[in-house]
Amino acid sequence: MPTAFFVERIERSDKGSSTSCSVGLEAPRLRESRRSINSKEENEMTILGKRIRMERIINRNTGNTVVVPMDHGISVGPIAGLQDMKTTIQKVVDGGANAIVEHKGLVEAGHRKSGSDIGLIIHLSGSTSLSPHPHSKTMVCSVEEAIKLGADAVSIHVNLGDEEEKVMLHDFGRVSYEARMWGMPLLAMVYPRGPKIKDEYDVEVVKHAARVGFEMGADIVKVSYTGSVESFREVVGGCGVPVVIAGGAKMDSDREILEMVKGSIEAGGAGASIGRNVFQHAHPTRMVRAICALVHDGVSVEDALKILNEG
Repeated sequence: MPTAFFVERIERSDKGSSTSCSVGLEAPRLRESRRSINSKEENEMTILGKRIRMERIINRNTGNTVVVPMDHGISVGPIAGLQDMKTTIQKVVDGGANAIVEHKGLVEAGHRKSGSDIGLIIHLSGSTSLSPHPHSKTMVCSVEEAIKLGADAVSIHVNLGDEEEKVMLHDFGRVSYEARMWGMPLLAMVYPRGPKIKDEYDVEVVKHAARVGFEMGADIVKVSYTGSVESFREVVGGCGVPVVIAGGAKMDSDREILEMVKGSIEAGGAGASIGRNVFQHAHPTRMVRAICALVHDGVSVEDALKILNEG
């Protein structure tokens, strides 16, 4: 009614008279125009909000990121390094990590209430090693719930080639849409794992996984390192969004970890998302500091090893 009144007053001023027909035609047009303006403003705010949140999980100067995932508890239980969450998180913060990944129940347990901040990525999917289908991920949190918990971004895990691939892809699509609507950055962890996968580190299946993450709408895609700069360059080249590498199982050699990170950066990668090889390391803070030096400062592996060993 206020819209119709507004149009009617304008017509009377301009024309000296008004008809119910003209009001009936003009009011919907004005309402549609207002809806269009509001929609545009909301879209611009969503884009701005997403840009701000992205800068909380990356280094805004380099565009790269060092993420420490701590979402292992649902998969394999309370492994070493993930019992005292506040202490573990403080160690990676002191090393300069850009963000951590954790499930919703750990947010309060790991909230330190003091010290330097760190980006919070809440993981939305999970499965356990106790299941007969451990690679089949199911949704355990939503984008909206993550926002209420203070997340700067959300993440999802998809295993391509698994018997339940179609379910995981469906969930991925829904999460991608919701994240886009809320202006939430989305990290997609995409791995080729299933009966048809002979080698999950083969460049052909890894670059396929990265491409799936890109085409499904992820803002950052996490995949396994393929073993060489040349092969990983193919992975990065086929993905239109930043690619970070997974750390994989706990390694015995620090040099091996750092060489893997360096190789991914030389191939055009955007950083690393390494969990057990950080929080289970004898010196987590030093390890994070060494990885950050590779990812953000471009130092050599030898210099990174000095940072790690000399503290």
